[in-house]
Amino acid sequence: MQSVGIYEAKSRFSALIELVEQGEEVRITRHGKEVVRMLPVRRRPVISDEQIARELGQMEALHASIQPAGASSSTDSLRRTGRSAA
Repeated sequence: MQSVGIYEAKSRFSALIELVEQGEEVRITRHGKEVVRMLPVRRRPVISDEQIARELGQMEALHASIQPAGASSSTDSLRRTGRSAA
């Protein structure tokens, strides 16, 4: 990780970009306080295959736990009661 002041960053901007492209993190400071952090763009996915599989499993479990609309007789009776009262 490199830390440079704004004036130096303006002078060496192309070189700093090359460092970032190589995977280096560059921090630009103003009066000793960090104001900019340049990071390389991630080339690999943010989420792993294992995380995807786990999320899909949780979605399938949720889907299995939800009853279809016609599966509950109490729901049908509530609908009929509500309609006949109106």
